[in-house]
Amino acid sequence: MSRLNGAMHGGLHVFAAAARCLSFTQAAGELHITTGAVSQQVKQLEARLGFRLFHRHHRRLSLTAEGQRLAGVVIEAYGQVDQEIERLSRSLMSGEIRLRALPSFLARWLMPRLPRLRARLPELDLRLQAEDSSQSLANGDFDLAIDLGDGIYPGMRTTPLMAEEIFPVCAPSLLRGRPILHRPSDLAWYPLLHDVTAWRGSSDHAEWESYLEAIGAPAFNVQRGYTFNRHDLTMAAAIAGMGVAIARRTLLSDELSSGQLIAPFSERVATGKQYVIIHPPGALDDPRIRAVHDWLLEELQRPG
Repeated sequence: MSRLNGAMHGGLHVFAAAARCLSFTQAAGELHITTGAVSQQVKQLEARLGFRLFHRHHRRLSLTAEGQRLAGVVIEAYGQVDQEIERLSRSLMSGEIRLRALPSFLARWLMPRLPRLRARLPELDLRLQAEDSSQSLANGDFDLAIDLGDGIYPGMRTTPLMAEEIFPVCAPSLLRGRPILHRPSDLAWYPLLHDVTAWRGSSDHAEWESYLEAIGAPAFNVQRGYTFNRHDLTMAAAIAGMGVAIARRTLLSDELSSGQLIAPFSERVATGKQYVIIHPPGALDDPRIRAVHDWLLEELQRPG
């Protein structure tokens, strides 16, 4: 008949930690219990076994011959259990997760962070799909999606990520030979650049119209210049000196600090739109999807 029972298992677990550390205090810290609790459980285990496991010296411990034999078996056994639990946990985090995101957000914000996700979830296969805001989310061909909009997605669940601010930018070379950009009305002398898929449901010139209205600038014709269907293309055109574009705070990296772009006006405007994580109902019950979802939220807290 087996001598192992619940109390014996608990005592063996404590003994394994104490034998590995040769310190009740260090074992207590590892197990998140008190030193007295470790000492008491070891004494109770010794009483059940009928032999001593430790020699108790002044400020140190050493294993008895019996303790050495038992420690070798118990430490190896718990090590094998820990390894198997780790393997089982990793297997739950394997397979494919479909993540859909706005192309510019994927390229500028998400891509530089993906190595950290790979390090955390090495067994997970992430299928990334870049789709702009003109594409419907209704077919649900994703596990998670990241979109910029008003947060209303019928039939879906959402988690807010971050709000967005916009402001004009241009290359320093664009100013040569033109009136200095002191005020928004001076934009009449400059070509404008537009992202026609700025956010879900936006019009072709929504960024410029929203910015100028928010700062109270006099109305003038903004429906001119070059249009693009991706924000990163709009920024590339601005860097090339093709016109003045509307930048998004979230998607700029070092373009301003490096001098590739300048911000001629100080005003930054909240769009009233926000990036959100979208997922079908019940999707977060899958631990893999939940892990990616929670990782995205953690990345917001990282500096830089």
